[in-house]
Amino acid sequence: MEHFDSLLDINIKVPTAITIGKFDGIHKGHHLLISEIISKKSAGLYPCVITFKKSPRIILSKDKTSSLFTNEERDYILEKNGINYLITCEFNKKFMEIKAIQFIEILCKNLNMKYLVVGSDFTFGYKGEGNVELLKKISNKNGFELKIINKIKKDNQYISSSFIREELIKGNIDMVNEMLGYEYFILGKATHEKCSKNKFGIFPISILPTKDKLIPKFGIYATKIYCEGNIYNGITKIGKNIIDNRDYKFSEDEIQIETYCMELKSDIYGKMIRLSFKKLYDKYINFCSIEEFKEQMK
Repeated sequence: MEHFDSLLDINIKVPTAITIGKFDGIHKGHHLLISEIISKKSAGLYPCVITFKKSPRIILSKDKTSSLFTNEERDYILEKNGINYLITCEFNKKFMEIKAIQFIEILCKNLNMKYLVVGSDFTFGYKGEGNVELLKKISNKNGFELKIINKIKKDNQYISSSFIREELIKGNIDMVNEMLGYEYFILGKATHEKCSKNKFGIFPISILPTKDKLIPKFGIYATKIYCEGNIYNGITKIGKNIIDNRDYKFSEDEIQIETYCMELKSDIYGKMIRLSFKKLYDKYINFCSIEEFKEQMK
């Protein structure tokens, strides 16, 4: 995947299929957009995603809530989906003052846009003056085909990154995963710093996410670890106390993410891993034997 940080200083000569959005949480609605431009590969178009280094949500509304995915995690998802070009723009004064018509002309000239896919509520250009109705009027004149995708719902509410963030904070990981279309995950380096062995003499795997990553509700989760083509089952604790303490009371002042896994066949410390969250346990987990520990991880 080729990565650019501006719309203004590039010249893509091959024809492209483009979608645009914040993409600070790639959910089922986003996948409709992404799959649509991916499908155009068979027609000789190269899929291209335009997004932002920092979400407009944070800049415009001063919303301090962390994002579902870091930029690194977003890029990881897009590359795995087969995107050829990723353009991450600075959402600054210069960008916000681009007129709607000018913005489309830039996409056609600099990115050789032949196909554009957007959501039904898409707005663009200075003060949001552009919308899907304007795109319908100018698409033929500017030489690109337009596709409008309607938003999708879950429990009579439109799926959105803000809805998913709310459910993740509540600990509704099943609903989060359903709206995403895959398991929520953290991408990071495996370490055992500041970790102590459990009562079976097993060091946990610790992962240290960045500050702008939204962490699931404190608790005990069934998880999977993906590392260098291998997949391992694990139990992950988010909080402060050791995993088998009956009276754990989590504190917000120091978040620790520790995963216990009995299946590891090689040392993964220091390697990049993907930690995916499958299930939140309702109660504490107490293990009397190593066999029980393994059984809980199934």
